[in-house]
Amino acid sequence: MTQTVRAPSCTPTLPPDLSPVRKDPHVLDARIAAVLPAMDAPFFQAGLAGYSDAAMRLLARRHGCPLCVTEALLDRLLLDGGKGLLKADLHHLARTVPDGAADHPIVGQIIGTQPDSMAAAAGILVDFGYDVIDVNLACPVKKIARKCRGGHFLANPQDAIAVLDAVRRAVPPEIPTSVKLRRGSDDSDESVDHFDTIFNTAYDLGYAWTTVHGRTVSQKYNGPSNWMFLRRLVERHPDKLVFGSGDVWSAHDIFKMIAMTGVQAVSVARGCIGNPWVFRQARELMAGRDPQPPTLTEQRRVLEDHFELCLAEHGPRMAGRLMRKFGIMFSRHHPTPDTVKQQFINVTNPDDWRRVLDDHYNPDSTVSNQSSGS
Repeated sequence: MTQTVRAPSCTPTLPPDLSPVRKDPHVLDARIAAVLPAMDAPFFQAGLAGYSDAAMRLLARRHGCPLCVTEALLDRLLLDGGKGLLKADLHHLARTVPDGAADHPIVGQIIGTQPDSMAAAAGILVDFGYDVIDVNLACPVKKIARKCRGGHFLANPQDAIAVLDAVRRAVPPEIPTSVKLRRGSDDSDESVDHFDTIFNTAYDLGYAWTTVHGRTVSQKYNGPSNWMFLRRLVERHPDKLVFGSGDVWSAHDIFKMIAMTGVQAVSVARGCIGNPWVFRQARELMAGRDPQPPTLTEQRRVLEDHFELCLAEHGPRMAGRLMRKFGIMFSRHHPTPDTVKQQFINVTNPDDWRRVLDDHYNPDSTVSNQSSGS
């Protein structure tokens, strides 16, 4: 199921007079490099349902993203073979997508219900060469509630722990495992207790880190992310690697979350759809420079690259449909975003896509050197 993407409409929950807990948010915690040496910056691209395919991941890497997560891969689809297995096959992607072999380090995220099938799915991803295996206990989609997948496990801690245990046992000890969580099913005291039980047990089982989203399952993607919850969580567990997620829309937000909550790294989710430049801008901040928005020429180049990668991965029919939703998000950076957005909405095939680029992203036009803030 494709994740709904909305423009940011709220800010994270933090008291206005709160002081930072990290004075050096641009510095990578040494514990991260010890677990995953190739991760050289405190941020990464999240797994996004319907978006974070190989094309999006490779674009993010070209702009400085040190780590990417797949969208949640359903265990049964991996075990049944077919398209569900093929889209997770890194060997196939390396053969068919330009620079596909460069899609590392990569986190394979799995979602499912039964411990044995989740363990088997993890084994498949290990064989494919994934660098980290992640268990999704965060997805809030209503239709999976009756099957107790994703975030709905947070209401059933013993079932969640059984899955975590089975997956960790199935993955070789030299390959890290991680967990994606929301801060609870809802705001009840029982939900807080369930979260704590699952969170603590994950580390006891040998999971390297958790990524905690500051919203509850019942919130879905509405309302503010509770960064105070993240701050208190890190304060209670200074010995654990905790990564944060929720309401990160810009490079500045990445380091604001680290500074104000103390998390060791940040998962950039909806804020990087149609915006791979957020990772370049984050690197610029780490280097002490002002982050630069993309020029129109840079926007066109990325749109062309994204389309070619998508075409190689999915074929012309699917690429035309997929790139329409990406184009809508990319249009936010254009000097005339509303006009360009409408043109992308009408895209149905590769010819439509190229026509929008020629009409609105012409380097020789009078707006070729304009930039749009991101």
